[in-house]
Amino acid sequence: MSEAPSFGERLRTRLAGVLPTLRLRLVVVFALVALTAAVSASGIAYWLNRDAVLTRAQNAALNDFRKTMEDDAGNLPRTVECQQLREAAQKMARSSQDYQVLLTDRTAEGTECAAASNEDDFTLRNVPEPLRHAVNKKRTVDKGNAYPYHLYWQRITKDGDPYLVGGAKLIGEDPAPTGYMLKSLAPERDDLNSLAWSLGIATGLALIGAMLLAQAAATTVLRPVRRLGEAARRLGEGKLDTRLRVSGTDELAELSRTFNDAAASLEQRVDDLSAREESSRRFVADMSHELRTPMTAISAVTEVLEEEQENLDPMIAPAVQLVVSETRRLNDLVENLMEVTRFDAGTARLVLDDVDVADQVTACIDARAWLDAVELDADRGIMARLDPRRLDVVLANLIGNALKHGGSPVRVSVRTERRSGGEPAAERPGERHGERAGERAGQRAEGAADGTADTRAPGAGAAGGEARDGDELVIEVADRGPGIPEEVLPHVFDRFYKASASRPRSEGSGLGLSIAMENAHIHGGSITAHNADEGGAVFTLRLPRDARRVAEEREAGDDTGQAHSGGGPDGGTDEGNGDDDVNRGSGGGR
Repeated sequence: MSEAPSFGERLRTRLAGVLPTLRLRLVVVFALVALTAAVSASGIAYWLNRDAVLTRAQNAALNDFRKTMEDDAGNLPRTVECQQLREAAQKMARSSQDYQVLLTDRTAEGTECAAASNEDDFTLRNVPEPLRHAVNKKRTVDKGNAYPYHLYWQRITKDGDPYLVGGAKLIGEDPAPTGYMLKSLAPERDDLNSLAWSLGIATGLALIGAMLLAQAAATTVLRPVRRLGEAARRLGEGKLDTRLRVSGTDELAELSRTFNDAAASLEQRVDDLSAREESSRRFVADMSHELRTPMTAISAVTEVLEEEQENLDPMIAPAVQLVVSETRRLNDLVENLMEVTRFDAGTARLVLDDVDVADQVTACIDARAWLDAVELDADRGIMARLDPRRLDVVLANLIGNALKHGGSPVRVSVRTERRSGGEPAAERPGERHGERAGERAGQRAEGAADGTADTRAPGAGAAGGEARDGDELVIEVADRGPGIPEEVLPHVFDRFYKASASRPRSEGSGLGLSIAMENAHIHGGSITAHNADEGGAVFTLRLPRDARRVAEEREAGDDTGQAHSGGGPDGGTDEGNGDDDVNRGSGGGR
């Protein structure tokens, strides 16, 4: 049971979806850091300046109000008239601090009088009730409190503008006047708004600068990463001499050095493996070539012994028969090994000819005396331009394998289909089995096959006529046996693979199906295997009806040195080397 992803993993996954590239992530991170720093610095600067500006304006106004209160209101007589309060308020309002004044006191008639310097702008209603209560509250004079009355202030909003309201009661014998001041803080507000705009513009410029810096940093960081990616891609394409230029001593330089060391180690390892593979291939080729001469002599002797078998001692006859059968088996193995070495060396060639596929299948069956065991479903006149010898090798191996492991009757059907895409044959839908082995075999053969075997559209083509570009030939070989075990299907085209480990010395070398696959790939086709629903195994051979384009691409590859890596075991090509012994179903993946 898989463990549920953590919150951090889910967050990283979501961020990776929103910010898919490293460059974008770096820019966003730089921008967020710069924005956070700029907003924090601007906020702190704004609040510090705001507090300083308001405190300075507030202190200046209150200090001036206290002084004028002492100078002007303190000179009023004990029995005061409203007019005298109004004149004193107007005099106090002529201060440089530009505030309005309101004075209140009890008149000689015993009534309360509230006189303002400008009654239209400032009345007693503009003074908050808590402030009036605090100003008129008399406190006990003691060591901690030297005065019975104090100056108090409060900030208010009037008609959308900020104001400072201050109040104090004149210290003396009651009744004593009480004064209030109203100062507009609009200029300070405008100054603070200008400061806020300046800080906002500075924050925006800092954000833009951070994004440009992030872009430059991302370019500096990602350029080596991009070079590393390109180098890794070239290395994956097989260019093992790829190296990075190293400069500096930072982590990216260390990464480049590590990549170069890994590439050098990989190149050395591949060179060693290639040398060993070449040595092994040359050994097999030389061994197969050297065995042909003694095998020819031994075959001649065994033929004589087989002809004289009736005249031999009955006690010796079984031994002679064993020698004859094992000699033929060994001769088949040598021929198959030589065929394999030609494919590995890249010296296999197509010798194309126009063939009637039905006649070719009939000839293959008739040459091996399989007419009574094989049912043929093929119309005459299906023409294809292929290599007849290699087609015979494929058919012989597939039919022989079906007869050996599935039993008769074996049904061989031939049809044509129209290809509709450009997808390689090894990647067609439905080719479920044998793909891995076929792809490995195709990689060892020339790469021309990759460009010619395409996705097929189901449906039979015309029964006859000339081969058209885009048509393919489909040959199915089906037996009536128990089928192929599911665990064996992926390996039926592997070299020397046998389904049962208990039959290591069974007839057949385990190379036949592999050779058949190589011959299909060299035509630009493929072979697949699966089990039929009604029982039995079905091998499907798909070849282009016209292999000229494949042959031309192979020849072009040889001219540029891409495919030809050396001579075959005979020092030349393989035309004319395939006698019938090669074609007797000697391989078997089952």
